[in-house]
Amino acid sequence: MTVLVVGASGYLGGEVCRQAVAAGERVVGTYHANPVDLPGVAVRRLDVTDRAAVRALVTAVRPTAVVSTPYRYADWTVTADGAAHVAYAAAEAGARLVHLSSDALHGGRPEPYADDDPPSPVFPYGAAKAAAETAVRLVDPGAALVRTSLIVGDERSKQVQLCLDALAGRMSLFTDEIRCPVDVTDLAAAVLELAATDYAGPLNVAGPEAVSRAEMGLLVARRYGLDAAGMKTTTSAAAGLVRPAEVRLDSSRAAALLRTRLRGIGELLAP
Repeated sequence: MTVLVVGASGYLGGEVCRQAVAAGERVVGTYHANPVDLPGVAVRRLDVTDRAAVRALVTAVRPTAVVSTPYRYADWTVTADGAAHVAYAAAEAGARLVHLSSDALHGGRPEPYADDDPPSPVFPYGAAKAAAETAVRLVDPGAALVRTSLIVGDERSKQVQLCLDALAGRMSLFTDEIRCPVDVTDLAAAVLELAATDYAGPLNVAGPEAVSRAEMGLLVARRYGLDAAGMKTTTSAAAGLVRPAEVRLDSSRAAALLRTRLRGIGELLAP
């Protein structure tokens, strides 16, 4: 299998590349601004907002599967338009597409969201992710859309680093934002599994435990043997942010479908 990873310079994209190479696949990975050195990966620069460039690269690579991960938090053209360009090029080439989506497209509620719950975004990034899904489903109804949550791992993980910064008093963690963190290696393995199937439509792929960002900070403190007494906390409301509060993803369908076990945050950050 030839796997094209769009967004290989990202934390998840790099892990997908690593696992695909380990599995003996031919892997091509893209970056935009930050070149990466990934052993066994043919690295190419790509601007996903340039539709012609995306089509040219996919035509040249002729991938069996495309894993689409690009996003930029405050940039609609990358997150939404870029996803549409990748989907169009993959469909044109007859490649299997696995598109990475996000729990950010939900508006927040106490009850868990099922795989097929429609988007209900309440802030711009969530709207961009919802638009990306809509475009992908229109262009390629057979694509898998992976709705995931906070991606954690070692200190290279943005989410773990935020917790370490809060424990050092450099920033605050929200007590009112609930998510279902997932390990980067689990998520990458699940994505590659899906690339080899014909699963179509949205699929929640997140951890089984819902925690607040502040609770995750306490788990990070335990994991690294740090004193949590100085950890700073606040609420998203107090910070003046309009973002979804409680977003729990029910990933039971993925757990039944995939061989990959999606571990909970308590296990991932165990001492």
